Amino acid sequence: MDKRLILVKYGEITLKGLNQHYFLETLMKNIRYAIKGIEDAKVSKIQGRITINDVKAEDEAEVISRLKKVFGIVAIVVARECEADMDSIKAVALEIMKDKENCTFKAEAKRGNKAFPYTSPQIAKMVGAHVLVNTETITVDVHNPDYTLTVEVRNKAYVYCDDIPCEAGLPLGTGGSGALLLSGGIDSPVAGYMMNRRGMKICSIHFHSYPYTSLEAQKKATDLAQKLRPYNMGMTLINVSVTKIQEEIIQKCDESYLTVILRRFMFRIAEKICEQRDISALITGESLGQVASQTIESINCTNAVVSLPILRPLIAHDKNEIMALARHIDTYDISIRPFEDCCTVFVPKHPQIKPSLEKVELQESRLDVDALVQEALEGIEIVRIR
Repeated sequence: MDKRLILVKYGEITLKGLNQHYFLETLMKNIRYAIKGIEDAKVSKIQGRITINDVKAEDEAEVISRLKKVFGIVAIVVARECEADMDSIKAVALEIMKDKENCTFKAEAKRGNKAFPYTSPQIAKMVGAHVLVNTETITVDVHNPDYTLTVEVRNKAYVYCDDIPCEAGLPLGTGGSGALLLSGGIDSPVAGYMMNRRGMKICSIHFHSYPYTSLEAQKKATDLAQKLRPYNMGMTLINVSVTKIQEEIIQKCDESYLTVILRRFMFRIAEKICEQRDISALITGESLGQVASQTIESINCTNAVVSLPILRPLIAHDKNEIMALARHIDTYDISIRPFEDCCTVFVPKHPQIKPSLEKVELQESRLDVDALVQEALEGIEIVRIR
């Protein structure tokens, strides 16, 4: 008697040696979180795989949709589990393929159970021949088949057609914690996604200049955080007003230094938030040379005010690559809404492209930096997105 289940494949975890158990247990915990609320679904571990059993037919598509956003999963398949004997395997393989007409296929096998009396090539050959003999419109194409029929022999046998690709990466929570400087633009949500993919749990910090920026701009940030939520398994969004800081910079500093000084304030504030929340790194969506604030000289000036690591996963990406990723995670259409963020409201006509740290610090000496940072911290708004 065979049964239907979802088989979860993981990749990079297998390279973790003695730490593999930790990564695997974290992945299973994340899978349970992702499918929470799906009645009767059960997560189990078998040799080299994770299984999700007892998923009702009407819930299967929803489970698959959720699992596709769980980092650490390379692929999932809807498989049939049967006894590890050739008669059962051949019967299930034929059952899977019999409704597929006028198509090509090839058979593959993986023998995890070395006590099984046939080798992987032998299993594939026997299964392929059985399907070919017992169907009329299916032919073999080993180079470019419409379907790949796979048999995995472990304590039980698992038979399925074709993988459903997932995000891969490392399980969320195995890469520490970071704070994403989330603007309303295209780049920063992608940077957050990329750090999630390496196992880093993030919170988001959004800087705004209300009333110079609209409430719609803040809603944009909330909507972007909502899109990142499934990848991050929940999201905390921290809204910070920098209106007073920008007004002070405009009044007391050379206009051309506005952007770099503002970013230094953002980094200072973000680091304070990280200290309060035991967060280990800052994350930005900067790409080298993309705008004036992203030259190496500007980056050095902003780095100088914090001691935490600043992670820039997009630093070597061009805009087309970033936009493709934004579309992949469904943030692009939100990011291009015509509502300005705080960095685009007061743009100097001729911003400093290669600012020196000495001159930036001289400009900042005209400001009460500590008081402005403290005032911004006292006015933060925290939004928890479940």
